[in-house]
Amino acid sequence: MSPIAWPQRLRAILHKEWFLFGMLGAVALASLAPDIGRAGGPLHGDVLADLGIAVVFFLHGLGISFASLRQGMLRWPVHLLVQLLTFAVFPLLWLLAAPLVTAWMPAGLALGFCYLCALPSTISSSVAMTGLARGNVPAAIFNATLSSVLGIALTPLLVAALAHLGGGQGMDLGQAVLSIARLLLLPLLAGQLLRPLLHAWHQRYKRYTNLLDRWVILLLVYTAFCDSVASGLWRDHGLATLVTAMLGAALALLVVLTLSTWLARRVGFSVEDEITTVFCGSKKTLASGVPMAKLLFGAHPAIGLIVLPIMFYHQIQLLVCAVLANRYAARR
Repeated sequence: MSPIAWPQRLRAILHKEWFLFGMLGAVALASLAPDIGRAGGPLHGDVLADLGIAVVFFLHGLGISFASLRQGMLRWPVHLLVQLLTFAVFPLLWLLAAPLVTAWMPAGLALGFCYLCALPSTISSSVAMTGLARGNVPAAIFNATLSSVLGIALTPLLVAALAHLGGGQGMDLGQAVLSIARLLLLPLLAGQLLRPLLHAWHQRYKRYTNLLDRWVILLLVYTAFCDSVASGLWRDHGLATLVTAMLGAALALLVVLTLSTWLARRVGFSVEDEITTVFCGSKKTLASGVPMAKLLFGAHPAIGLIVLPIMFYHQIQLLVCAVLANRYAARR
């Protein structure tokens, strides 16, 4: 490749992967100047985070179409298996793994993997990957949306139960549920109620609202790491912690992809329903995961460690599932 082509190639990579580089930049900025974005700092990161969370879930409410959901409701065996994978199999895997891994990883990172296993599925990439692989898209829309709604209640309950059983610190479950209802559920319902009035506007500016969603996540990652760095994240942990988080996330994805594929074939699903099961049942949401982490663990000194597994899992699941979706599509 000629020297002149390198800048163009670099710009193309930065344009395509700007969100990944943005997360790395948010972590770097928080590491260099943690006092600016920490809770109570000059940027008032805690207040901005709460406002950003409410805006993101209001936009999610505007984007959920119940007309599309109705088309996928009848495939109840698929829905049952996907929700069991999301809210039962993942937590069971953590219960089996916790006695083996918690002794040699930081407590905050162990809590992060516990939290990862309790999270709902993601909507956008689950549906996109299912469509790319030529799967049952209406069922994917229903499952991903149902998972997100159920996660508002089930995720804090699962985290409280798993952390307690795994020997972790307890949490104020009542306060956590109230915070999630106030900052996640109410904006989501408001978005649904205003959807008839604002749906056309949301569709017209969807490109910009999607960008706002990503920028809010970057803000939340930045403020989370500001709090953790100020509490000694990099002083007490090093590169080994990052490698552990990345390898653990990759292993979790591999196990669930293998298990979901085997289960879908074992119960006799069609290829379309197998695709939906694999992509919806293996995904975990970063868009809801980081805001919910701020609500559940906002005062925790290791909040940066807690969100590391979902940050790595999000990127790895996109790369691996994109390859898998292309392979499914090529066979049909």
